[in-house]
Amino acid sequence: FLYQYFGLNFQVKVDNWVNGVAGETYTGVTARFGAILPLEVDKSVKLSAIVANPLTCCSTPSTKLSNSIALVARGDCSFEAKANLAQSNGAKALLVINDDEGTIEMGCDDDTPATNITIPIVMVPKSTGESFRKALQEGHKVEIGLWAPDRPVVSFSVAFLWLMAVSTVATASLWPEIAKTKDSEPRYDDFSPKSASDGATSKENTEEIINIDVKSAIIFVISASTFLVLLFFFMSSWFVWLLIVLFCIGGVEGMHTLIVTLISRGCTCQKKVTLPYFGETTIVSLIVLIFCLAFAIAWAITRKASFSWIGQDVLGICLMISILQVARLPNIKVATVLLCCAFVYDIFWVFLSPIIFHQSVMIAVAKGNNSGGESIPMLLRFPRLTDPWGGYDMIGFGDILFPGLLVGFSLRFDKENKKSWAGLFFTYLGLYLMHGHGQPALLYLVPCTLGVCVVLGLIRGELKDLWNHGSSSTPAASLGGA
Repeated sequence: FLYQYFGLNFQVKVDNWVNGVAGETYTGVTARFGAILPLEVDKSVKLSAIVANPLTCCSTPSTKLSNSIALVARGDCSFEAKANLAQSNGAKALLVINDDEGTIEMGCDDDTPATNITIPIVMVPKSTGESFRKALQEGHKVEIGLWAPDRPVVSFSVAFLWLMAVSTVATASLWPEIAKTKDSEPRYDDFSPKSASDGATSKENTEEIINIDVKSAIIFVISASTFLVLLFFFMSSWFVWLLIVLFCIGGVEGMHTLIVTLISRGCTCQKKVTLPYFGETTIVSLIVLIFCLAFAIAWAITRKASFSWIGQDVLGICLMISILQVARLPNIKVATVLLCCAFVYDIFWVFLSPIIFHQSVMIAVAKGNNSGGESIPMLLRFPRLTDPWGGYDMIGFGDILFPGLLVGFSLRFDKENKKSWAGLFFTYLGLYLMHGHGQPALLYLVPCTLGVCVVLGLIRGELKDLWNHGSSSTPAASLGGA
């Protein structure tokens, strides 16, 4: 119904067999007119392919197209004209070869469905069509099968991706409690050089907390925009490789800190060794560091493998938990500035940037245009296991870190004021209400997290305290929590 009466384009699976041997499955798109393709592979339109003569099929073909899939190239005539000529000469389907690596919308001249055309019309990229033409020119028999499977209504991969994102925020928010040792002594990096102090270093100094203020929030978003534009104009494989190296360094540091912290809770073994530059460190810390480095290097080597998403997600989660332990929001005022700036940032670079740059800057960077096949690793991804089209569902680090900062503040505020964890619960509820599907996630996350916190603050009569928390009477160091 949608296909015929609303003229929608759908992706098509293009199977092929050369002399009976199955080849790679390609992807094409249907025209906004013509027959509907079957949903199941066993009902696919499978016919022998014949190259039309003339190739553009803008005049009556001299080749016999009976009971075949006609291969034609884009030319001076309309797609509707090509389909009419191919159908009148007996073709059972039309495969249009585009003149570049991509596909375009194939509509009718007057934008109304061509009800007289009863064969399916599909467009494929230039390389796909040329591979079929080459095989036919070499005298091989080429058969092509066309079918258009639906995407599942419910994607279980989205649920797993959501679970990873929320678990990351929850772990980061509760980490001070998780990592607390029996004697309640704060743990800091065992692999860092030890200072010459007498051990009386305050908790505030050892935790190295960075409280974000209004100025730094605005500067951060401006810097992120500048970096995004640089990526857009100067995207290349070496640029992506630089990001991969930085990602690995951050992931290794985060993973090392988390593992050593957990081991230190239940292990009293503190044998130490002295290393050049690093100074004195525990053997456990050294072993964990070697493991983390090996893990990151293994992921970098196999980053294009089908299972590489596992290593990328592990490193990314460790990196984000580490960031959320260092960076903190002091109050709702700063949270409002940061999240509202991020809200505008996401909407502008996805929806409004095409007005200036003629394409969506955010989408172009996410796709890795001009990156030599490399992809930016700063996101979590999960394979679409139940989707016949495959691919991954993804969410960027910023879409987790920005709400994560707010969740962390909500927990510390409620704990400091001896309240229930309602703020944390409702903020998680806001996270649950997020629906991205390739759109700017912060468009949904900001209203559902910041909005929930503000409304809850109004209901509990705490909005003034939330807004000014830590700005005057309450010292910033008190936000360190436990």
